[in-house]
Parts: sequence; C-alpha cells; structure tokens
Amino acid sequence: MSAEKTSRLSVLRHRSFAHFWLSRVAGSLATQMQTVAVSWQMYDLTGSPFDLGLVGLAQFLPLVSLMLVVGHVADRYDRKSIVRMSQIVDGAAMALLAAGTLWGWLSRELILAVVFIFGAARAFQQPTQQTLLPLIVPTALLSRAVAASSSSNQIATIVGPAAGGLLFAVSAPLVYALCALFYFGAAVLTTFIKVERTPPLRTPVTLQTVFAGIAYIRRQPVVLGAITLDLFAVLLGGATALLPIFARDVFGTGPGGLGLLRLSPAVGALAISILLAYWPMHRKAGPVMFVTVACFGAATIVFGLSESFWLSMAALAVLGASDMVSVVIRQTLIQLGTPNEMRGRVSAVNSLFIGTSNQLGDFRSGLTAEWFGVVPSVLIGGIGTLIVVAASLKIFPQLARINSVEDVRKDIPSS
Repeated sequence: MSAEKTSRLSVLRHRSFAHFWLSRVAGSLATQMQTVAVSWQMYDLTGSPFDLGLVGLAQFLPLVSLMLVVGHVADRYDRKSIVRMSQIVDGAAMALLAAGTLWGWLSRELILAVVFIFGAARAFQQPTQQTLLPLIVPTALLSRAVAASSSSNQIATIVGPAAGGLLFAVSAPLVYALCALFYFGAAVLTTFIKVERTPPLRTPVTLQTVFAGIAYIRRQPVVLGAITLDLFAVLLGGATALLPIFARDVFGTGPGGLGLLRLSPAVGALAISILLAYWPMHRKAGPVMFVTVACFGAATIVFGLSESFWLSMAALAVLGASDMVSVVIRQTLIQLGTPNEMRGRVSAVNSLFIGTSNQLGDFRSGLTAEWFGVVPSVLIGGIGTLIVVAASLKIFPQLARINSVEDVRKDIPSS
C-alpha cells in the first residue's frame, strides 16, 4: 500500500489500532473512575487531607523507583504481554477494593497497599503501551495514531470522574467492580492487537544497557529538546492544582464551577486531538511545537488575569488544546526518533519526566500561591513558560528546524 493511500485512511479502520484504542479507552475510564472513588473513600475513612496526599504518593513512588527496570523489561520482552499483564493486575487490584468495601474489611493501610500495587502496574503499562504504536500501525499513520490515542485519555478525563462520582453515590463496590471489568476488558482487547514489526532482541543485562535510555536521550538533541520543553512547560505553567481556589474564592461558583473548570482543558484537548487524527501535521512540526507551548503559557497568563468565569473556561480550553498539539508532536518525535530496541527505555524516561512535571508542577503552584498569592502564582507560571520557550529555541535549534515528524527517522543511528 502506498504512503499516499495509507495517509488517507482513517486510523480507526486499522484493526489492531482500533483494538489498541478501545483498550486504552477502557483502561483510562477505569483509572479516572477509581481515582475519584479511592480519594473519596480514603477521606471518608480517615478525614485526613494528609492521607489523600499519601494516595498520590503511593502511585508516584513506583513510577520513580521502577523507571529503569520498566524500560529494560519493555525492550527485552514482548511488549503486548507486558501491557496485558499490567491491565490484569490493575483489574485484580480493583476487584480487591470492591471485595473489601462490600464486606467491610477495607482499611487505610490496605487502600494504600493496593494503590501502590496499582501504581507499579501502571508504571510498567504506560511507557510500554506507548512503544506499541510504532509496531502496529504504518509509519504514515503514526502521527494520526498518536493523536487518536491521546483523545482516548481526554474522553476518559471528561466522562470518568463524573461517572465515578455518580456511581459511588449509588454503590462504592459497584464502582470498583466496573473498574475491574474495564481493566479485564482492556486486557482482552490487547490480546487481539497484531504486532507488525520485529520484536526487540534480548540483549545481555549490564549497567550500560539499563542506563542506555538516559544516555540515548542525551545524545539526541531533538528527543532531548522535546522532552525538556514539555517538562519545564508543565512544571511552570500547570495551574490545575489551584482550580478549587479559583472556583470558590475568585468566582464563587462552588463544586459545580470547579467541575466546569476541570472539564475545560480536556474539552480543548479532545477537540484538537480529533482534528489531528484526521488532518495530521505534515510540515513545520518543530516551529509548531514551540508556538503551541508559547500558547500554553499565554493561555495560563490569560487565565490568571481573567475576572470572567467564561473567559477562564475558554483560556483553559486553549491551554488544553495547545498542550495536546505539543503532546502529539513530542510523542511522535520520540517514537520515530528512537530505534525499536530502545523505545522501552526511552519511553520509561519520558513517562518519568511527565509524572515528575505534573507532581512537582502542582507543588510549585501551591508553594508560590502560599508565598505570593494565587493569581501571582499562575502569572509566574505562564511567564516562566514563555521564558522556557525562548531559552529552548537557543538551546535546541535542531528541534526548531524539524519540518515533518517523519523526517526525524533519518537521524536514527543504526543499531
């Protein structure tokens, strides 16, 4: 099939990608639903905000501690099997929460233990799942596949929390049971994915191979630039942790307004991901990435200065849309710019950076809000993002010169 004809196909008509996409939708919905249920149940059990923080920490620690192991496993073993096993473990964890809630023996400590196991499974699943895309779709469809794949998470972000909250009000065990079914269903769908590329070779385990992902990223200015730009933009520009303060104290809208504010970035991201799935970018990917990250920073500033609730929603939607364009370009560059046998380790490092920027970004927002006030905190983040864009243009000129994302394949070193 010619590249021109392939590029005209809807990516969802590709059977293996359709299974991949549905699997990711099911898993992402379950993740969003369980996040609402676990946080509510933990607070209901203990009444402690600190314990809510421990829930997040219990999921974050496995990501940090397993990063090097995850990447090496993904590059040595069958990636589809790793994803499927991780989804089964996720489902078993949710089934345990359902049973403990139904029969009344669920405790604070057990919740944290189960969430830690869940986080460990997710640490293996997320980067490995990313590396499957180049193995199941033609290169001409990869950019569309990344956009469509990202849309699955936005759909889950819109639907999942509301569904989880409503169902939890009816029955807590029901939420966990449905989450388990979603994860098990995702594992079944993963089984039907057909890998169309040669699986990675099993190289001997040495310190050099374990740290090869970090070393490879350091040698590739395009990949390093894409990851670094996203890391510092999210670290500085993220304002979601402060949305409850804006909803209650700035706009006086209460929980309903908070829900609309949280919804806005996902709506913008979903809209742009659908557009990119049908009309992928074929030119000036590098410049577009810098422009969209700058838009991310500008939208953050508008949100911080806005005194209108609806303008703030619009700014957050632009923020989400801009971030999605950057995500699609970055993920495509990383997957195409990394040899198959290295994608697991590189994706693991990328996932660690994303997780770190989100967690530390929330901490940065809260800390500067405590020191300077909530609006100055947001403005500092937005202005800082624009400074990062300007600095990255100087530090990573190779990234700014990237035209088509497919062109980065030319720079892959032979292995």
